[in-house]
Amino acid sequence: DNWAFLYAQRLALKQELPLHVCFCLVPKFLDATIRHYGFMLSGLQEVAKECAELNIPFHLLLGYAKDVLPAFVVEHGVGGLVTDFCPLRLPQQWVQDVRERLPEDVPFAQVDAHNIVPCWVASPKQEYSARTIRGKIHAQLPEFLTEFPPVIHHPYPPSCPAEPIAWEACYSSLQVDRTVKEVEWATPGTSAGLAVLQSFIAERLKSFSSHRNDPNKAALSNLSPWFHFGQVSTQRAILEVQKQRGKYKESVDAFVEEAVVRRELAENFCYYNENYDSVQGAYDWAQTTLKLHAKDKRPFLYELQELEQGTTHDPLWNAAQLQMVREGKMHGFLRMYWAKKILEWTRSPEEALQFAIYLNDRYELDGRDPNGYLTLCCLWSICGIHDQGWAERAIFGKIRYMNYAGCKRKFDVGQFERRYAPRT
Repeated sequence: DNWAFLYAQRLALKQELPLHVCFCLVPKFLDATIRHYGFMLSGLQEVAKECAELNIPFHLLLGYAKDVLPAFVVEHGVGGLVTDFCPLRLPQQWVQDVRERLPEDVPFAQVDAHNIVPCWVASPKQEYSARTIRGKIHAQLPEFLTEFPPVIHHPYPPSCPAEPIAWEACYSSLQVDRTVKEVEWATPGTSAGLAVLQSFIAERLKSFSSHRNDPNKAALSNLSPWFHFGQVSTQRAILEVQKQRGKYKESVDAFVEEAVVRRELAENFCYYNENYDSVQGAYDWAQTTLKLHAKDKRPFLYELQELEQGTTHDPLWNAAQLQMVREGKMHGFLRMYWAKKILEWTRSPEEALQFAIYLNDRYELDGRDPNGYLTLCCLWSICGIHDQGWAERAIFGKIRYMNYAGCKRKFDVGQFERRYAPRT
């Protein structure tokens, strides 16, 4: 279920050439830990096995793409290169670096297999809100939301087989924090991810519309880790979920809104706004209001370590933080409350954003993702991106406010706090 892979095979078949798949394993990536790398590498073992069955060699290259990929292209006489898309600064730089080092006669194509409507097709500019992009995406879904043609057993064998992969050596080559352990609830890989999709459709989809904002109810898809690592395609999830529209129309519509419109809005923001992870990326009204209230007295001030350990005065916030630390996934509704409280309890909006991104990227399985930078926690909650100005108040200015009392009206906070109480 990957349009970049499908396009690459189509080119290879047309030219009657072998097809190679390469993955460049970098020793570190932002604040990713062994939790993230373990999930990714386990998923890649499944990819390597599937590729072997399809007569497509899978190569795991250790190092940055610019250092290992052009040499591979020359050594194997590769006639063309196809890569996937990610709007974030670092992966964009990797693509640019490879482009500069490739032999001039090797064409290089980028396919947005990440989104259903390709990012640059959905809109040519940064969109102001979900309201402004929704119609554009829905208008193009009939063209792009189609069934995938299959990847076929490749009829042209390579002249030399792939080197056997020493997976243990790959793990030991990583320069990452190994104290943030892998999680037990989420089994990596496509087959496990598709099983989660099927369990969502069978058990949780019916209550997605009514209960998705209640952290005590099992109503979410929980698919974001597999989406993030490309192990399950969002397009596949939408194709399967849409089959239930006759039974659960409201839930299906709500899922499409979140997994397509909101998710692709986040991709749009990161692609067209180079300051997607800083206060400078916010709208002028938000920057102004945050600056006006930057010196307001904070009711509590916490250091990063206190936040990380979940030792604030707020038991709901602590429980949300501990859920993320232990399980690698905080409930979506609480991610907004969590980030807004960080704004309230730190010295400045800049520090709040820095802490929120660090914690999100370090613990969330789907961290270091456009959706995390924008919709799920950071820029929307702290800087009001894709939101409107609200009644002015201390610290927040016109940024939307959330508080403990509001959460109590929405769900049984005590139940959630007990579930994720600090371990004594």
